[in-house]
Amino acid sequence: MTKENFKQAIVEAHQRLENLSQLASLAADKSIEQDYPIELLQQAITEISISLEELQQQNEELIATRYLVEEERQRYYDLFNFAPDGYLVTDGTGIIQEANYAAAKLLNMRQSYLIGKPMAVFVHQTERQKFRQIMLQLQQQGQIRREELQIFHNQGSIDFPAELTAIAVEDSQGKTGNLRWLFRDISDRHQQEQKIREQAALLDITTDAIIVEDLHNQILFWNQGAEKMYGWQVQEAQGKDAWELLSKKTSPQLSAAQKAVIERGTWQGELHKFTKDSGERIIASRWTLMLDVVGLPKSILIIDTDITEKKQLETQLLRSQRLESLGILASGIAHDLNNLLTPILGIAQLLPLKYPHLDDVSLQMLKILETNAKRGGDLVGQILLFTRGSEREHTIVLVSQLLEDIKQIAQQTFPKFIDINTDIAPNIGIVVGDSTELHQVLMNLAVNARDAMPNGGKLSISATKVFIDENYARMHIGATVNSYVKITVADTGVGINSEIIDLIFDPFFTTKDVGKGTGLGLSILMGIINSHGGFVEVASQVGIGTKFQVYLPSKEGSTSQVIDEVKLPIGQGELILVVDDEVAIAQITKATLETYNYKVLTAQNGIEALALYTQHKDKIRLVLIDMMMPLMGGETAIRTLQIINPQVPIVAMSGLATAEALVQSTDIGIQGFLAKPFTTDQLLNFVQKIFR
Repeated sequence: MTKENFKQAIVEAHQRLENLSQLASLAADKSIEQDYPIELLQQAITEISISLEELQQQNEELIATRYLVEEERQRYYDLFNFAPDGYLVTDGTGIIQEANYAAAKLLNMRQSYLIGKPMAVFVHQTERQKFRQIMLQLQQQGQIRREELQIFHNQGSIDFPAELTAIAVEDSQGKTGNLRWLFRDISDRHQQEQKIREQAALLDITTDAIIVEDLHNQILFWNQGAEKMYGWQVQEAQGKDAWELLSKKTSPQLSAAQKAVIERGTWQGELHKFTKDSGERIIASRWTLMLDVVGLPKSILIIDTDITEKKQLETQLLRSQRLESLGILASGIAHDLNNLLTPILGIAQLLPLKYPHLDDVSLQMLKILETNAKRGGDLVGQILLFTRGSEREHTIVLVSQLLEDIKQIAQQTFPKFIDINTDIAPNIGIVVGDSTELHQVLMNLAVNARDAMPNGGKLSISATKVFIDENYARMHIGATVNSYVKITVADTGVGINSEIIDLIFDPFFTTKDVGKGTGLGLSILMGIINSHGGFVEVASQVGIGTKFQVYLPSKEGSTSQVIDEVKLPIGQGELILVVDDEVAIAQITKATLETYNYKVLTAQNGIEALALYTQHKDKIRLVLIDMMMPLMGGETAIRTLQIINPQVPIVAMSGLATAEALVQSTDIGIQGFLAKPFTTDQLLNFVQKIFR
């Protein structure tokens, strides 16, 4: 029975009683007949019986309703007490009025102890100000969601992070009556989040590129190692097709790798991938198939390691081994070849003397025979240069005199449309070696430069002293920590294609037409330089030109003496901005400069450089900037820096010979050019020169 029905029944009972009262009044009237009161009494009894029955029914319904209310109330208290989260009810000032079993367990207190206690005593002392702000916000806004507080109590020895949700309940007058708090221990969540952060940090610390792709090659995850290795930021890479981004075109090897990893679960091998600036890298790639909760293929985890430099060193080592093997072979057969050629040459020269009346045709044939026998002998002599150890005695060689001889020969014999320039550092000093062999090396390079400029150009020959430090020596087979004379032969000719530049030192490899070259020139050059304890570097670009750099150990002092004698300049705390997209180079340069009392800021591209320079332009004394960078190239960044500050000192850096030519040709008004790779003394002396 509803409340309204119960009220209506009481009204009807009162109405019946009122009717009976009226009838009783009529009975008292003397004008009514004598037998009327009996009928009236019977009617009253009937009405009273009906009313009593209705009241009894209503009473039974009320008892049943009370039982239902009690059951509902018990269910509420059961839910309240055994809820998995702590539940508190406080008044508007934060005094606890009710607390469930979970709250008592979390706070390590009896439920009865909690009643009447301020909730603030269970908040860590360092966060009570935050709790007061939460209380104020709750009273003003009516609710809070997922606020975090540190719960703490000395007596209960509790200390854990809690997540709070609360609402304010209004009383009948519309004012805040009580506050209801739901809180839970989120220690496990914090531990999991910390574990995830640690794992994410490990993923970003590693220098390997870690990539996750779906089965359609779409990139799902891209760590910082991938950013550094390939140049694309995470926002640029995620969601892109990995094959289109890194491989430029679909290759059979990629398709085979994907098929293998789906069938077998793993795959590993070498791939050629491209960076953002179109640089090609050799990658050792390891693929692992990732499964979903039901064991179906979901994605592919890829770990890439850049092995480009390792492969280059292996190529250099293999080239050295091939040259060594050829030298061993040459030493074994040269004697027999010379024994075969000697009588042929002797007979070709003897027959015209023995038979003076031979006809012209016969004499011409003998001349051809003599010429080719001599050429064969020369060829054997060249091959012998590959033999370990030179049979010729090494003597002191004046580098300046050697280069002057090469210059004179070139000026006298090369076409006039080739401009020949030399730049020999003062006091270049001496090397120990065979002057004839070194002469052959430089003439070979000069002739190759001439042949690369059929329509004219510029031939530059220069020499300077350099000191090779430990970092540089580790990256170059044949280099040691020592003082070297660096001889550079550069041309502005047709250049060498990047696909074959690694083959130019191989024996019998040549790009010249048949009959115009044996393919032994650069191989012999490599053998001679190795026998002198030196090494060779080459840089080239098609249509721009080629630069060969020959390093020969300088005569002055032993390695230890050279290191002791080198006194590198110390800075005065000047601030230098180093801009280079190669993180390793930027870090090594920064560490070197800071070791010698400079302050350094680093940027990985032109945009970062401009932002840093704008922020610190009053303090930056020098900008060292690479010419070839992603996002914004060196030339654009330099011109922008000069707009910001026309007086800013700038030094360009590059590992390409063409970059120096670009700097010289564009006349962008900088203070110098520093060729990579540079040694410590080259860097410090160059910087000190700028600050003088």
